[in-house]
Amino acid sequence: MVIDVHNLNFSFGSGSLTQPVLKGIDLAIRKGEIVLMTGPSGSGKTTLLTIIGGLRQASNGSVVILGEQLVNSNEQTKVKIRRQTGYIFQQHNLLKSLTALQNVCMTLELQRDLTESERQYRAQQMLAAVGLEDRMHYFPEALSGGQRQRVSIARALAGRPKIILADEPTASLDRQSGHDAVEILKQLAKELNTTILLVTHDYRILDIADRVVELEDGFVKAVEKQE
Repeated sequence: MVIDVHNLNFSFGSGSLTQPVLKGIDLAIRKGEIVLMTGPSGSGKTTLLTIIGGLRQASNGSVVILGEQLVNSNEQTKVKIRRQTGYIFQQHNLLKSLTALQNVCMTLELQRDLTESERQYRAQQMLAAVGLEDRMHYFPEALSGGQRQRVSIARALAGRPKIILADEPTASLDRQSGHDAVEILKQLAKELNTTILLVTHDYRILDIADRVVELEDGFVKAVEKQE
């Protein structure tokens, strides 16, 4: 399993102010699988995503990602996982002072085995793959919301990560732009055999998933196989 979570519990606060968020979570995701996680606000979806991505520390249960145990792990272990993970967020998080090409190139600077020309070439390839070959030198403010999200998809996939974690990537997009963005993500991830865990409230995109996991009040309520 690429992602293997067992009996994960997580709370905010301490003492009388303790607020349980995740309660005995079990979740296993195979290589190349696309899993969508749904559920009401406050059900723990984003918290689970950030723990799996090595962005938040958990101290109870088991979270094994790419063979590494993240519960009570050190910073070195979490950094190792982050370097093999691509992140896509609702608000794109593109740097306004950089072009689309520069935003994608920036994520490749962590890969020190690539030369500058190799980074440029790979970034150009990814932007072409998401249909933005004619927008590479545009700044984010000159792009539509759907185009910005395509840049963030290109940025997440440029490093050829083993896992993509996406948090509400279609929330700020209209129906067509949102569906186009996740279809591109699905197609490119399948080509790279990348595992995707995507948090969403958007029931219009459930058809891209191999499975849908529903969280409610900190519990995994249901797992539904997509036909």
